[in-house]
Amino acid sequence: MISTSLQTFEETLSFPPTWIPASPQWINFADAMNAGPFLTYAKNSIMITGSIIAIQLVVMIPAAYAFAKYNFAGKNMLFSLILLAFMIPGQVTFIPVYLMLADWGIIKTLLPQIIPFMSSAFGIFLLRQYFMQIPQELIEAARLDNASEFKIMMKLMIPMSRAALATIALFSFVSHWNDYFWPLVMTDSAAVRPLTMGIAKLRETEGISNWHTIMAGNVVLVVPILIVYVFCSKQIVKAFVYSGIK
Repeated sequence: MISTSLQTFEETLSFPPTWIPASPQWINFADAMNAGPFLTYAKNSIMITGSIIAIQLVVMIPAAYAFAKYNFAGKNMLFSLILLAFMIPGQVTFIPVYLMLADWGIIKTLLPQIIPFMSSAFGIFLLRQYFMQIPQELIEAARLDNASEFKIMMKLMIPMSRAALATIALFSFVSHWNDYFWPLVMTDSAAVRPLTMGIAKLRETEGISNWHTIMAGNVVLVVPILIVYVFCSKQIVKAFVYSGIK
């Protein structure tokens, strides 16, 4: 992908394939960015992905804490429903969700790409498993010091679960940054479309043969994921090793 993004049009058609461009064509990136409103697409992707991650953390942390450290009526049934939601793909539910959001009159905004993902069943499950390994004695000691449940979550549970939170945030970032199906269904205007749809448009704009421009756009799409992964990779390994998940 990187090699093709720096090649000339003729090099992309050569056989055997050219692995190292004779003269890197950095202008391919400018051509890709000028093929559409890519700044708008990038801004939308950042807003959508950032909003989803922030809201998911606000919802998941107290939910996982309750399932891990509280006993209440219907706990097992509710957790089974969460696991069931984890198993149902979004493609099964998109029609009723679309109709509901259309009735609300928000289809032409960014909200249809955010609201359905305000919670993550996978995130609640993983964070619950992590919280369950934190000794109950620590929580009881905090309660004896008159710490509120909110303070216990903020000062005790979250600092001890940073690896799991970083893992969940990275998985959510990659999933929603790369999402194509949901924006395709929920949007009808370039003003609210994310970067994935902008990259897909390159094929229509530039033509199927201009792979150097298309791959330049894909590099732009992938680079943020690689940067985030570099900063979070150690936390991911730590989260799965500590929680015993393979």
